[in-house]
Amino acid sequence: MSDQTVFISSRNTATFRCPKCGQAKTADVSQYATAGKKVTVTCTCACGHRFRCRLENRRQYRKGVDLPGRFSLLGEGKTEDTGLVRVVDISATGLQLQLTVARPFSIGAELIVEFRLDDNKRTPMRKRVIIRNIRGKSIGASFHPNEMDDPALGFYLLP
Repeated sequence: MSDQTVFISSRNTATFRCPKCGQAKTADVSQYATAGKKVTVTCTCACGHRFRCRLENRRQYRKGVDLPGRFSLLGEGKTEDTGLVRVVDISATGLQLQLTVARPFSIGAELIVEFRLDDNKRTPMRKRVIIRNIRGKSIGASFHPNEMDDPALGFYLLP
């Protein structure tokens, strides 16, 4: 039995959909909303099917991807450092990057990241991002405020 991921809404509810019959039910999950850890619940549908769901308390849906790209570090109006990256997940507000070589970046540094989505059009993306966390070769970054509203990315992120 594989777990499905269900997101907790801002009203502390989650909608569970039975993988067998497709019936959906929304339930109050406020007791799990502040758990601070991954929670897995077992659900029983009205049709009798039992299935597991992993609850996630994220503000934005994140899509796991494997997209090659390039980055350029911005500083003092000129590009100082460039290299190859892999975009490993993406949301409406940011992305997770995997560097090929660890770099001495700092939190708050700005990058230009270029990659192509793996949609039918191979839509090119060029995004200015701000580094929010660094774990070895892994970088979490949020989109610069001027880069937030992108209809192509919004469409790509639809389930």
